[in-house]
Amino acid sequence: MLRVCLLLALPSAALAELPKGDAVIRGKFGDSEIVVTTTTRLAGAIHSVTWNGQEYIDSADHGRQLQSACAFDCAKPGPFWAEAFNPTEAGSRRDGAGAKSTSELLEFKAEKNALSSRTRMAFWLAPGEKSDKFPALNDKPLSEHTVEKRVVIGSGKFANAIEYTVTFRGPASEKHAYAQYEALTGYMPKEFGVFRTWNPKGGKLAELSDGPGEQSLPVILSKPDGKHVMGVWSPDQPSEGYERAGYGRFRFRAEKVVKWNCVFRFKDADGVKLAERTFRVFAVLGTLDDVTATLAGLVKAHDAERR
Repeated sequence: MLRVCLLLALPSAALAELPKGDAVIRGKFGDSEIVVTTTTRLAGAIHSVTWNGQEYIDSADHGRQLQSACAFDCAKPGPFWAEAFNPTEAGSRRDGAGAKSTSELLEFKAEKNALSSRTRMAFWLAPGEKSDKFPALNDKPLSEHTVEKRVVIGSGKFANAIEYTVTFRGPASEKHAYAQYEALTGYMPKEFGVFRTWNPKGGKLAELSDGPGEQSLPVILSKPDGKHVMGVWSPDQPSEGYERAGYGRFRFRAEKVVKWNCVFRFKDADGVKLAERTFRVFAVLGTLDDVTATLAGLVKAHDAERR
């Protein structure tokens, strides 16, 4: 018998007029601009990031974006499978490359170099679907989980840092012993195929295998010539008890796409608190030298704030 996490009814935003999520924000960096584009098709999630003539995001279906998601165990015994109960900002697997999202955009605002949104997230799997051998644990296509984001191009003196603050909220009606928050992930064109780690202590770069998987050091994905690079760092890493994880990298050869992510985890046998979780993540782009210099500057500035 399929075990599901039962959901209490949340009034659907479909009863009211939903806001549009089509916007472009931009910020000057070097001789070009960083341009971030969102779309209503993706419930306001980020569809495109460009700089100096290069697209940094491989936005195909409703999963390959610069976006946020979360996953829960439903207090279910047995192996955890992230996609089995997986609220996702941009929409569901079934949305495919279509023009609409199962997720509902509830609030949206964009101007100059900043945007903010609040979205009721769809489950990645529809009821009855499977991911690999694992069945969906949700009994509805639309979750009661919301995600809010505040995105700013440029952070202080670091013009090539996209500051991404994300807040997840979940219902008290659900009980989970384990929660996994993909605070931010970036799906990138396969040409960004050089994977490296960057060590905040000393700034050393090191080659990183395809994995797939996570480790504790920030990751950088690069084109071979080092002229177009994206790295990720969060001052909130690591999660307690998961100090050897947090930053992931993946190469999907068949799909011709690569990915990085920044992940946080919480475990509590008595029930993980879902009311509110906020994380701050920086996605940094430019040349390899640009990215490493800005990552070092962000870490130094954060350390100074803490003192």
